Amino acid sequence: MSKPVVLIAEELSPATLEALGPDFEIRHCNGADRGQLLPAVAEADAILVRSATKVDEEALSAAPRLKVVARAGVGLDNVDVKAATQHGVMVVNAPTSNIVSAAELAVGLLLAAARHVAPANAALKNGEWKRSKYTGIELYEKTVGIVGLGRIGVLVAQRLSAFGMKVIAYDPYVQPGRAAQMGVRLVTLEDLLADSDFMSVHLPKTPETVGLIGVDELAKVKSTLVLVNAARGGIVDEQALYSALKEGRMAAAGVDVFAKEPCTDSPLFELENVVATPHLGASTDEAQEKAGIAVARSVRLALSGELVPDAVNVQGGVIAEDVRPGIPLTEKLGRIFTGLAGEVAQQVDVEVRGEITQYDVKVLELAALKGIFADIVEEQVSYVNAPLLAAERGVAVRLVTEPESPDHRNLITIRGTLADGNQVSVSGTLIGISQRERLVEVDGYTVDIEPTDHLAFFRYEDRPGMVGVVGQLLGQAAINIAGMQVCRDCQGGHALVALSVDTAIPTSVLDEIRTSIDAVDVRAVDLSEAVDVSEV
Repeated sequence: MSKPVVLIAEELSPATLEALGPDFEIRHCNGADRGQLLPAVAEADAILVRSATKVDEEALSAAPRLKVVARAGVGLDNVDVKAATQHGVMVVNAPTSNIVSAAELAVGLLLAAARHVAPANAALKNGEWKRSKYTGIELYEKTVGIVGLGRIGVLVAQRLSAFGMKVIAYDPYVQPGRAAQMGVRLVTLEDLLADSDFMSVHLPKTPETVGLIGVDELAKVKSTLVLVNAARGGIVDEQALYSALKEGRMAAAGVDVFAKEPCTDSPLFELENVVATPHLGASTDEAQEKAGIAVARSVRLALSGELVPDAVNVQGGVIAEDVRPGIPLTEKLGRIFTGLAGEVAQQVDVEVRGEITQYDVKVLELAALKGIFADIVEEQVSYVNAPLLAAERGVAVRLVTEPESPDHRNLITIRGTLADGNQVSVSGTLIGISQRERLVEVDGYTVDIEPTDHLAFFRYEDRPGMVGVVGQLLGQAAINIAGMQVCRDCQGGHALVALSVDTAIPTSVLDEIRTSIDAVDVRAVDLSEAVDVSEV
């Protein structure tokens, strides 16, 4: 079989290619040149880009094999995420690759603005020794206001705390207790503006944050304020900032981002008390290497159909450590569910009970759907297209969570309604320190069996001798039983034999067992294709 084609559309670090590994055919093109990009992407299973390559509707339409677009960086302005989703293409980025670099630049700009580093440097290189003109201010015991206490904001707060600064922050989505643990006091934006000696902006650019720091806000600040924006252009109104600095209503500013980029002509550049850089937040060797390695790993996961935590158009994101072990178990439960149902259910509930419901368990719904469709569609099922497959087949899917779990610490159940109104259910849990997988319920019958590669389920009218018949027929076929569980709904009612075997049971043997025990239902499930989420 030919290897999947990964197209590198821009220059990436050697570590990126190393992280991709030997399992792909690597091709290169100049993504900024449409004449090169469109023919090259036609045969690509994945494309890796930075900021110069536009992955839009035209490019996506030219790429029938494309499964994943990987942006080696944070911003996705050059990728049409909506169009990619409509094409069933996963989009991934590297959201944490540059956070240290961005935080360090913000601190650097703040120090440079406080100590007039840029104009003093320019003056000295121009032959002028102006020590008295460029007297600065210390950070020690001053108050810094962090606008946006996300990942970068937290890093900036930690670093400025080490300077002996008092840290306050405005972020309506952060709980005061969490901020207090970091030694940060949450305040309103109005109080932050009034109390800050220094201010650093670390918000995403959204319709709500554009122009957040404008004329009215800058009218409330101290005349000694030093403001830094190394987040996104437009959050701080550049004209309002220029006026406040020009009129002496602020002391200085450090600016790395602009409303329109590239920006080479701004009134801010006229001012000596502005330190300006050309969007250098992620421009370190380390950040670029981290970004390349991160998206290379995501591409590997995406092309193997596994969950990709950094996917932006599929529910992924950060997965709690307590949730991760449940992912492969849930996918197996999905495959067992389909094996038991023998058809596509009209309604599927993914029920999660127990302690893990305190975390985001949406990923378990995706894992269930991936397992449900893995053995019934020709195309490779992934965490991106599984919900689309469900929608296309009219399957209504619901995630149900319940913190109480009477019998198990955590319990995952997949329950579905078939076209004839009958229900199928299967439940599993993880036990012990090693988190061993156990199948604990099948169609209302209580079982306790390991979900190994080869499983079989026989349901029949409860009467003596049937277990011996099953064992004898399997023995005659040289099929070794690894584990067996027998249970019944009531004495003389229906019984279920659930067993794991070392090898797959041939159809002829299943038919013989069906006839010999007059089985109501006989099902075999093959899980021999391993579910590997070791890199999730």
